[in-house]
Amino acid sequence: MRSSVATATVPPRKPAKRVFVGASEEKKQSAESFVESDHDRFFWTYTEEPHRTRRMAIIKAHPEVTKLCGPEPLTKYLVAFVVSLQVFCGYMLRDTPIISWPFFLTAYVIGATANQNLFLAIHEISHNLAFRNPLANRIFAVFANLPIGIPYSASFRPYHLTHHKSLGVDGLDTDLPTAFEAVFLDSVLGKAFFCTFQILFYAVRPMFVYNLPITKIHLFNIVAQAAFDYALVKFAGGHALAYMIMSSFLAGSLHPCAGHFIAEHYV
Repeated sequence: MRSSVATATVPPRKPAKRVFVGASEEKKQSAESFVESDHDRFFWTYTEEPHRTRRMAIIKAHPEVTKLCGPEPLTKYLVAFVVSLQVFCGYMLRDTPIISWPFFLTAYVIGATANQNLFLAIHEISHNLAFRNPLANRIFAVFANLPIGIPYSASFRPYHLTHHKSLGVDGLDTDLPTAFEAVFLDSVLGKAFFCTFQILFYAVRPMFVYNLPITKIHLFNIVAQAAFDYALVKFAGGHALAYMIMSSFLAGSLHPCAGHFIAEHYV
């Protein structure tokens, strides 16, 4: 298990030897060296994942905390407000040049904060915490996705639930950096690059780890987002859509609200 959890970490074991077919001996040695260096760039733990154990201990000691679990009634109203705010801001910027301080500052201060809020709302909705009905949560997540400009809520949920079920497990937890990231971003400049473009790493990384089957909710997410983007451009112009996409990029870039991504996943 590859993990950012620092507790109960044991000395790393030598990884199983991998076979590289059809390569020269020199290439084999180079590849095997890369595997070992990949192993050395992470904290490897061989104990039980701690969150489940702590959860059981807390519930046993304080069973009353279970009353705090379940859907939050205010979520749907807050999401509706933030979606409306983003549509309003996009409309108001319809005639503002994209390369201008008013456009950038609005996207950074209001837009990025709003879309970061929607990122986290979609996270909560993926755990069925907006409604008690699972289908209502799936549909509402698509609605919360609209100001982000790119459909992702349907794919986020299965990847994220696997992240919880297999926290820190190499090849399953897509919140972990890949070996490529560990090698090529292991410098001050590399980490600065990652922090600037981390939203792109979160979007692209899962597809390099494993693929998901396309379901009806995926298709609904794509069609709904395409229809919203088309309507937005039709009635408010391309600048409105550019505002929402820029807001999404900045929400996962060098922005105060994006710091939790790093705080939650890296040491």
